[in-house]
This record gives sequence, structure tokens and C-alpha cells, in this order.
Amino acid sequence: MRVAVADVGTNSSHLLIAEAAQGDAGGFRVLDALKDRTRLGECLDGAGNLSPEGEDRLASALTRFRELASAAGVAEVHVYATSALREAPNGAEVAGRMLARTGVYPAIISGEREGELTYLGAAHAVELGEDNVLLDLGGGSLEFVRGDGQGPRDVLSLPLGGIRMTGAFIRSEPAYGGLVQSRTSPLSAAQALARLEPLRTWTARTGQPVYAFITLPREPDATNRERNLAVTRTLLDWARAGSFAQLHVSWDDALPGSPAPAEGAALAKDAPANVLVYPGADEVLSMLTARALAPQPATVTFEYSDPAAARQVIRYEGIPLTQSAVNHAQASGFTVQEAGRPADLTVFVFNGGDPRRAAMRVSQLLAAGPVAVADVEKVNLGNSRLWRDLQTLRRTANLKALAAWGTPGNNLGAALAHAKVALAPGTDPVRQDALLAREYANDVIYSADLRAALRKAIPEAQLTAPGTQDTLLNLARDAFPLRLGGTYTLQDATLPWGRSFEWDFTLTPQP
Repeated sequence: MRVAVADVGTNSSHLLIAEAAQGDAGGFRVLDALKDRTRLGECLDGAGNLSPEGEDRLASALTRFRELASAAGVAEVHVYATSALREAPNGAEVAGRMLARTGVYPAIISGEREGELTYLGAAHAVELGEDNVLLDLGGGSLEFVRGDGQGPRDVLSLPLGGIRMTGAFIRSEPAYGGLVQSRTSPLSAAQALARLEPLRTWTARTGQPVYAFITLPREPDATNRERNLAVTRTLLDWARAGSFAQLHVSWDDALPGSPAPAEGAALAKDAPANVLVYPGADEVLSMLTARALAPQPATVTFEYSDPAAARQVIRYEGIPLTQSAVNHAQASGFTVQEAGRPADLTVFVFNGGDPRRAAMRVSQLLAAGPVAVADVEKVNLGNSRLWRDLQTLRRTANLKALAAWGTPGNNLGAALAHAKVALAPGTDPVRQDALLAREYANDVIYSADLRAALRKAIPEAQLTAPGTQDTLLNLARDAFPLRLGGTYTLQDATLPWGRSFEWDFTLTPQP
């Protein structure tokens, strides 16, 4: 028997298609899954009603769910709507219109029933004791559920979800866009700064530091570069006035002809000491996090597999690799030492050459002290031979960090940020090993090998079709269990955005 069940929440909607497992009472096998970021919480008017835009988003998601279920041989999708529709005065009317528009009816359930179902789902996934309290924090509500190993006993549902609380207590949006929004947003500079105003006064109001970054967008994607630069210049003034502990201004994917490097150089001339300007994007948040979590001083030195090539200008950043390494080290809170001088960390940068010789060199460096590896030879593609040799030498588990998933700057920043935290006193070795395992599964197993195999097996346009998850798990089977300090099995894997570029996965450590 096959079933399709969907959950419509305040922030996202999830579909699960499963089949009862034969010979295993109560068990099931997941056939496919899909997550749609409907963000209904953004589409509530002043009275709490779901707007026409919200109805369109929901109808689009339900139509995709119905089509995916039908392709899997499931005639009916059971949809349960939670806080967003439950609290909306027009929720019942919207549910009726969804049935007429999509053929799928989202049944609105109470907060108590939501808590009960959440507890039953958790009890199916993990072994619960005789007295447990489960908390389920969503976008619109928070459920407290107390129960035993069989099921829930008491449920308390409160309207304290993350999106609801943000709307109630942060009167302006606390962030200006993100990569896509800053490229295409119709906001004026004044409107954007009004949304950022809570950040300007945050430290004065709370006594807590703010670590922030803003990105100079890609060319030619940005529709209003002058607006973006005006916002950035104002943020530099805020940093100068002490609003930010750190403000990083980075530029994203600067191909030849991009004005971003020149814009960054001009901004850097007048930047105060708490502002850094450098090429980067996806990795910047991790580096700011490292600064906040591990503020202790630390030194770093770099070694390159191809020193001559490291002095050349690299694609996407418009500066030499050596300069990018220094930029990302400083952004992560390191002081850079000259090559050959003692340092708290050595980052080995594989930028070409013989991967076997590079693996041997990493092994030698590990004998002398902490090492992180950034594989930047190719963009979005790690060197499989390098990592196989490091695994053969049983050296991967000894690294402080590894990165091989993106551009040179992405990988340098990600490796340095993780290493900065790993060097901090009191680091939990079990959690450190688990993070290394996740980096290896993503950067090496998927990015270097599995992604190409998936693209060969399934055309990109068909990745949302039924059976994709089974294909992904079958392709990954030979790479697991993964052995570092501990042993990890792959429990689940999905393509959260319906494309092959990235995956989401769950690793389970073995006893």
C-alpha cells in the first residue's frame, strides 16, 4: 500500500510518499519526498488573512504534490494544514478554494492534534522512554508534548512560532534580502535601510554585538548597483559609529569585466578597522560565526601544492589565490604567519599538481601540528584521488577542517572558519568528528563523485519525478559507511531544491 501525506506549515510545505514495508509491522519505505518553501507567513495581511499571493503559492505547491503522487501511483494526497491556515480568519475558505483549484483539500488541524502527530512521528523514528517532553517549534506555533513510549498524553500548543515572533517583536525586517534579493529587489536605498534599522541600534538596545555582511552582487545579474552601493556606504558609516562588531563587504562570483573588484577597492580605502572588504559570499556567514564563537587569537600559515599557480589571479575573485587566502584568514579571525614560521594551524591548499604527493605532504604536516585542507583545484569539484589517498592514509579524521565544495574563496573560508572553532579550548571531539564526516560526505562524496553519477542517471529536468530519492540513495550506497574517527551510515538523502547542485542528507553515527 502506498500513501502520500503532506504538511502545510507557516514557512514550508512537505510531501512524503511512502510504501508499507512488508514483514515489518508499522514500518514503511520512503519512495519520494518534496519540500516547497511556500512561506505562507509572509502572505498574511493586517487581519491575519491569507492574501491572494499566499493562495497562489499554496495552490502551486498542492498541484506539484498531486502530480508527484499521481506519478507514483497514489490517487489521493492527504494534506494537513497547521498554524498559518488554522489562525487565518479566512483559512476555511482558502481550504475550500484549494480543493476547487487543485483537487486537493488541505484539512486544517488543531494545535493539539499537530502536537500528537509530531510526537507519534518522533516515537516512530527514535526509541522514547517512559516519560518524555517534546518541543516542536514551527513558523507559526510551538507545541509542548508529554508522553511515554507508546504515545502522547498531554499537549500544549502556543502561537509562538519563529516567523510569528519575528513579525510581532521585530517591527522591520532584520535583514536586507540575501544574494538573490539584493540583485533584483525593487526597494529604494531608503527603504532598504529602513529594514536594516534594527541592526543599527541592536547593540545599544541589547548590549549584544552584531556581526554583519553585505554583498556586492554579480554582474550582470544586479538590476540596481548604485542602490546597492549606496546601502553599503551607509553601512560603513554605521560600522564607523560602532553599530557592528564586524562588517564584511564581499563580492560574489566576479568574472572578467565585473565592476565588483573596483567597487570593493574603492570602499576599502575609507573603511574603518572593523570592516573587511574581500571577494566571497557563501562562506562569509561561517567566518563571522567563527569570530563570534571563537574570539581567541590564533595564527595560520599556508602551503600550496603549486606555489607558482597560487600567485596567479583566480576565476570568480579577480585577485591572486594567495591574497584570497590572506583575506579569508583575516576574516575568520586569524593572524597570518609567513611560510615556515610556527603557527597554530597550517592550511594546505591543493591548487593542482600530483594529488598523491599532496596527500603525502598533508600526512607529514599533520605530524607537526594541526592542519586543514582546502581543495581549490577546480570550482565546485573536489579531487577524488587526493581524498581517496588521504582516506587510505587514515589522515582525514585528523584534520581540523576540510573543504572542496565551491569556488576557491568558498573553500578557503569554510575550512578556515571550521578550523578556527575546532582550535578553541574545550572543543568536543565527537562533534568535531561528526562535522568532518558531514563535510566529507558533502564536499567529497557528493560534490566530487555522486553528483556526476546522478546527472548521468537522471536528466536535470526530471529530478522532481518519483523515484529520484531511491536512485540517489542507491548511487550513494557504495560510499557508506563512512569511516573517519567514528563510523557513519547514510540514513536519508534528498534534493531540497529539486536540482542536482546540492543535496541534503542525514548521517547516523554507529555505536
